[in-house]
Amino acid sequence: MNYFSSNFTLGILGGGQLGKMLLQVTSKLNIKTNILDPSPNSPCKNLCNEFQSGNLMDFNSVYKFGKKCDLVTYEIEHVNIEALEKLESNGIKVFPSSKTLKIIQDKNLQKQFFIKNKIPTANFWHFKSFKDFKNSTNKNEIKFPCVWKKTKFGYDGFGVEILNSLNDLKRLPESEFIIEEFVPFKKEIATTIARNKSGQIEVFPIVEMMFNKISNQVEYVICPAQINDDIKAKAKEIALEVSKSFEQIGLLAVEMFLTNDNKILVNEVAPRPHNSAHYSIEACTNSQFDQHIKSILDLPLGCSKSNMFAIMVNLVGEKGFSGPARYNGIKEAMEFDNVSVHLYGKTETKPNRKMGHATILDTSLKNGLSIAKSIKKIIKIKTN
Repeated sequence: MNYFSSNFTLGILGGGQLGKMLLQVTSKLNIKTNILDPSPNSPCKNLCNEFQSGNLMDFNSVYKFGKKCDLVTYEIEHVNIEALEKLESNGIKVFPSSKTLKIIQDKNLQKQFFIKNKIPTANFWHFKSFKDFKNSTNKNEIKFPCVWKKTKFGYDGFGVEILNSLNDLKRLPESEFIIEEFVPFKKEIATTIARNKSGQIEVFPIVEMMFNKISNQVEYVICPAQINDDIKAKAKEIALEVSKSFEQIGLLAVEMFLTNDNKILVNEVAPRPHNSAHYSIEACTNSQFDQHIKSILDLPLGCSKSNMFAIMVNLVGEKGFSGPARYNGIKEAMEFDNVSVHLYGKTETKPNRKMGHATILDTSLKNGLSIAKSIKKIIKIKTN
C-alpha cells in the first residue's frame, strides 16, 4: 500500500504530547493523519489533517472515528477496547492490537500474563476491596511495606503508593487493586522494543530512570544505563521475551527493576511511545516516534542506536500553580549548546503535570547530568 501522499488515513487515539511528536513523523512522510482527543484544545488540533473532539472511553466515539481510517493506533491506554475489537472485526487494522491493550489496561491481567509467560516479576495479590485486603493482612499473608496499585486508569505515578501500614489505606480510593511485594532495588531501568509485521525488531538502549520521591514521577532518564554489559544483555533478553509473548506490532516500552542481588524483574509495560525514550529524538538515528510509525505500517525500521550520553529531564508544572501556563527560563536554557527543549503545547498547567521535556547530549555523563539539573532549576512552569 502507498502510505505517502495518498488517501491512506492513519487514525491516532489521543492528541497529547505523544500524539504531537508522532505527527512530526507523519508530517515528514506526508501521511494523512486524523486525531481523536477529549480536549478541544489538544496540542495536536492544528497539526493533523482532521481533528475530532470525543471521549476515548466511549464506544461510539472511538468506533465512528476509526471507521474513517485505514489503520488506528493510540498514544494512551485509556481507550474503549470493545470499539477497537469491533473495528478489527470490520477489517480496520489496529496496532498494537486490542488483545494487547486489553491485557495492559488492567494491572491484574498484566501481572497474570507475566506469570503465565514466565516473565520475572514481583509477587502480587489481587483484591476487590479494602476489606479483603485487611483479612489477608490479619492472616499474615502480606507483609508491610508493600505496593498498592489501582488495576486501571493509573498514570504518571498516580495510582501507585507504598503502604507501610493499614493506616495508609485512609488516603486511597476504594477500588479494585493489586498489592505487590515490596522489592528492594538498586535502579529502575527500561527499554523500548519496535517490531513490525514482517518480524523486524529494533531494541533501544537500556536506560535508567531517576524518580522524584515526592511525586513518584520520572524526573531524569539517563541513556545508557550505568550498569555492566551482562546486566544490559539480560535486560534486553527479558524485554525481547515480553515482546515475543505479546506478539507485538508497534512499540512496547518495558520498565524493569534491577534488584539489590542483580536480578531483573519486569515492573510494567506500555504499548506506545513512552516517557523513558523521549531522549531518542535527539540521541538515536531513528526516534521512538519514527519507529512506532514505521512498525505499525510495516516499513523498514532502520537503526535505533545512540552513540553518546543523553539525559532527558521532564518539565512539569510547579507546585502551587494551576491555570493558564507560563513558561519561564526557556531562553536561558537555550543558551546551552547541547540542550534541546520540547514544549507540549498544553494551555493549562497544574502541579506535576508534564508540560515539556529537555534533552541534553554530552560526551560526559557527569557534565550532562549537571546541565540537566541546571535546566530543571532554570525552567519553571507557572501561571500568568
